[in-house]
Amino acid sequence: MMPRPGFVLDVDKSTPPVLFWRGEGFSLEKLPADRSRIIYPAEPLPGLDDPDGHIRDALLNPHDMEPLPALLRPDMKLTICFDDASLSLPKMRRPDIRQRIIEAVLDHAAEAGVDDIHIIAALGLHRRMHDYELRHVLGDRIFDAFEPRGLLYQHDAEDPDNLAVLGETDHGEVLEINKRVAESDLVVYANVNQVAMDGGWKSITTGFASYRCLANHHTPTHLQETKSLMGHRDHSALHKSIWRLGKVLRDNGPKIFQVETSINTAAFPDTFGFLSKREWEWTAKDRALYLATEKSLKRMPNRAKRKIFHSMEAPYEMTSVQAGFTPSVHEITLEHVYEQHLVPVEGQTDILTMGIPFICPYNPEGIMNPILVMCMGLGYMFNMYRNKPLVRDGGVIIMTHPTYREFNPVHHPSYIDFFDEVLADTTDPVVMAEKYERKYAEDEWYTHLYRTGNAYHGVHPFYAWYWGAHGQQWAGKVIVVGGDPSTVRRLGFTPASTMDDAFEIASDVVGRSPSISHLHVPGVLVADVH
Repeated sequence: MMPRPGFVLDVDKSTPPVLFWRGEGFSLEKLPADRSRIIYPAEPLPGLDDPDGHIRDALLNPHDMEPLPALLRPDMKLTICFDDASLSLPKMRRPDIRQRIIEAVLDHAAEAGVDDIHIIAALGLHRRMHDYELRHVLGDRIFDAFEPRGLLYQHDAEDPDNLAVLGETDHGEVLEINKRVAESDLVVYANVNQVAMDGGWKSITTGFASYRCLANHHTPTHLQETKSLMGHRDHSALHKSIWRLGKVLRDNGPKIFQVETSINTAAFPDTFGFLSKREWEWTAKDRALYLATEKSLKRMPNRAKRKIFHSMEAPYEMTSVQAGFTPSVHEITLEHVYEQHLVPVEGQTDILTMGIPFICPYNPEGIMNPILVMCMGLGYMFNMYRNKPLVRDGGVIIMTHPTYREFNPVHHPSYIDFFDEVLADTTDPVVMAEKYERKYAEDEWYTHLYRTGNAYHGVHPFYAWYWGAHGQQWAGKVIVVGGDPSTVRRLGFTPASTMDDAFEIASDVVGRSPSISHLHVPGVLVADVH
């Protein structure tokens, strides 16, 4: 039976309460009848029946490039690159797609007699992956063969001896990337495209960029002018800049053989199967499992809850794989991503509600700190649309999350100071960029922790905040239900104890009978709003 497409449910009096994530927990909320709608994602598409076979076929039959074996020779510099731990979310069960791709590439390299091979994680300014994360993504065979010899490592955006400038765009944007990548004869990139925002030229021009290079487009102005992160590229100032840098990379950089994949939305194992079902289809077993899970989670400390959720491995399946010339490959990838994600929606509403989960791209294996709650809500979930947002300009966004004042000092040291110093002064991204960004970006201690430990770059909390700049600018009010009040206020948002309280608070902006959209996650969806 074919999976059912996503759809919009108009809420009436018979509609059961709807699931809201609340960090490492959830709740069921009753939405007002006759003026609310729920945007449900499509069911997971079937995966390819022979992933390894399809990968081999993609390498031998690329788009607008020669087959991979024809590009390999014994005396060449071959660099294999891969997406870091920010993909997929949650982490996929082994073997990871990146392991499958890289093993296939290494088989061809061995047949061609290539000896000079480096494997590099595309970190950008993200934290270094732990060894156990590298083993999970790449498998034990690759890790044990390359890491002890220093041939498997992670991009360092602050290593002056291992960065190279390849040129600049007609807008004056400098492309400065990893030197090994820049000087390679061939670069093979192994990608996982979980959402439409990723892939394409972004893989290398951000994943292997220096801070100077990323500062071209990770700015408040660019993100405020990015009207559709998941939709049309010409509506995204961020992607326009990245594609200009991609032209410089194409003209002045190494030959790139891009391998892109799409995955379905099978995000949770059977033990959490109720999360992916429509509430009125819950069986007695689903309801009992939900109640037992909710009750157990309420009794647990946050650390224990995080351990449970972050240890989950998603049964994602690969729905497509294509290789070759980056722009040609990416267009096909986007078609497959949209086939899974797009849900047609008519018009906007006064209020958008959404439950913020336990994870975002910047806290794998870690804490969803308050800045990341803002980033996930206004930066990612608000932006899950094509054409125009689900909520009208000046409307209200209501999020559910405990918004506890907790940080991981190993992963997010500069986030702690950002919360205490920067947000205590301003929540305006333009003001904080001018007043504080360079100080954090050039701080020697933050740089040391980024280069030698597992910390995000000192500037990263600014980029996480900028990511929500368009949503922050668009919304007339942002309300957080169930969050720590003082923490929520520090973010510039309004706290509420219950959903009913939130609707009452929202009435100051949208009146007493507002229209409401609820973005139902999981799984991932993109509202195609007309």
